[in-house]
Amino acid sequence: MPATDNQVTTFLAHLNHERGLSQNTIQNYSRDLHNFAEFLDIEDIPWEKVSDHHVRGFVAARHRKGASGKSLQRALSAIRTFYHYLIREHQAKNNPALDIVTPKTAKKLPRTLDTDQVSQLLNSNVTSWHHVRDHAIMELFYSSGLRLSELVGTNLTSIDLDESSIRVLGKGRKERIVPVGSKANRAIKQWLKVRNSLPKKSAQVKDNAALFLSENGARLGQRSVQNRVKAWALARGLPGNLHPHMLRHSFASHILESSQDLRAVQELLGHSDISTTQIYTHLDFQHLATVYDRAHPRAQKKPQTSDD
Repeated sequence: MPATDNQVTTFLAHLNHERGLSQNTIQNYSRDLHNFAEFLDIEDIPWEKVSDHHVRGFVAARHRKGASGKSLQRALSAIRTFYHYLIREHQAKNNPALDIVTPKTAKKLPRTLDTDQVSQLLNSNVTSWHHVRDHAIMELFYSSGLRLSELVGTNLTSIDLDESSIRVLGKGRKERIVPVGSKANRAIKQWLKVRNSLPKKSAQVKDNAALFLSENGARLGQRSVQNRVKAWALARGLPGNLHPHMLRHSFASHILESSQDLRAVQELLGHSDISTTQIYTHLDFQHLATVYDRAHPRAQKKPQTSDD
């Protein structure tokens, strides 16, 4: 094996407590290191003797099995970070993944809803406990561009409806405050009126801090939110598999199309690197053509003159 279970466990604890990475990222690192360990075990390579040749072999093997460039980049990042940690702890002398380059894959543009589809999804009169909650969830996703983990982690004290803002804890435990739109504000107020009236008579509120609850009174989980968003979209005749991140994509795309302010969208989304935000610059050609015709001095049509 490339490292003992204790070393990997200590490394993952380091990611959690010292670097403050999200649980999802830590789980991905754990899975990638496990895959690398299996590869080295099959090849009978002790971890302290791993070279760049072995890492390239691992990447090639994963690529042959259909792993995407993004997955391979993440796996290399896990190995590279792990060996950085081992070097720091004087348990390794070099980093065999340092100069490895992964095969590139075409960058896919995020799927988004257009404004008519958003209206179809969100314009609804709701009365039942579940529907009031779900409507507030989706309004908040689209209003504030939250990640799924940020939404389920939101507490009652995180939101200020008087100021129409919400405080969220993003990746790397970085806190940011983002606006809450008027329709989302109203939907959340409607939800707060019924929040504690759980549909199950025998159920009691177990998490007094959480903004969104399950019908059993516990904090609503990520999988439940994903399932509810998908079901809501299907019930309203929207095509495809709607997921919470698509609402975040739609939020970013619509804000950018209207404002052209990439830096502001970066702040709203909580991206540490603006290059991550640049994927939302896929404005439709007609919009670009309109801007071009209006702004470029050589594109403006000259007024027709009469021959008279």
